[in-house]
Amino acid sequence: MVSVERLADNQVEKPAEKHHCAPENAAKMLMWIRERGGIAIWRSVNLSNPGASWSTPVNHEDGTPGGRPTWQADSAPCRVISDPSEVEVVTAREVKRFHVGVRRGDQGLSLKVTDGGSRRIRSEVAKAGEEAWHEFDYGTQEAVILVPGEKVSLLEWDAREAQRHDSEEKTVSKARG
Repeated sequence: MVSVERLADNQVEKPAEKHHCAPENAAKMLMWIRERGGIAIWRSVNLSNPGASWSTPVNHEDGTPGGRPTWQADSAPCRVISDPSEVEVVTAREVKRFHVGVRRGDQGLSLKVTDGGSRRIRSEVAKAGEEAWHEFDYGTQEAVILVPGEKVSLLEWDAREAQRHDSEEKTVSKARG
């Protein structure tokens, strides 16, 4: 089953892009598809956090429907994925890292990147390419520009993990034996 995304009420539907997840979240995503009804993707409606999204299982462990992950999420998921072939496991590759200035937030309780720092981050992400994104390293106050490295399907990732696990068990057995 291929999920589709509506372009507009009077336009034709197109196949949705693959959903990306980090390797550290892949096992959880696969479990959600197999045991919890799929993956619900939620978009942000918070104007202060416009690009954010969240992934949750469709159902709770007891089988009841899940709800919004946060007040910032829309009232319904924008997409539900029930087929593992619609998910790609993406290993991020760092392309640039640089210090950015921070300032106190309006209430004085949080730190925010300065306007100049925000402009530089946007500029460096644009230079890195369409699929680039940034993360903030709070320990060093550095912006980290990332691009997708290796991409594998969720099922291929699962097969690799099973093979790696089998290999580790054989190594442990040899060491004991």
